[in-house]
Amino acid sequence: MLKKVIAQLKEWFPAPEVHAHCDGPCGVYDPAAARITAEAVLSMTKKILDLQPASNDPAAVVAYQNTLSRFIAIKEEQAQKTKEEILILWTDYFKPVHLEQFPDLHDTFWKAAKLCSACKVEVSLDHANELLTAVENIHKIFWATKNRDIVWYKAS
Repeated sequence: MLKKVIAQLKEWFPAPEVHAHCDGPCGVYDPAAARITAEAVLSMTKKILDLQPASNDPAAVVAYQNTLSRFIAIKEEQAQKTKEEILILWTDYFKPVHLEQFPDLHDTFWKAAKLCSACKVEVSLDHANELLTAVENIHKIFWATKNRDIVWYKAS
């Protein structure tokens, strides 16, 4: 009986057709999140490369290892977050019309995601810088699709 009432209500008051371009129709995309996390990857990479134990004293070695472990954990976490932000833009925001405008779009995102992986498993200043450059390129492409001139800036 209840099903028949609900079916009748749906027939009398049909829901309007809606369209969404992503999993949730929020419409809010911004490559800034990827920039922030990519900058953190670069910052942690620099800190790892600059870190030296204060001495051979066991307490100093433990402090060094603790700090090094924390820097590595943060670098890997931020690289993963960068990858997630990039993949959300790639898979949810960009549409076939954007691919016509930027034919190398898939290659750009694929290479950026691969750099995220490289930054997780390596301590490479070159790859960290390349990742930030890739995110800057994505920033330019993204805002070009919106016909907006948003300045690229870095927090650091």
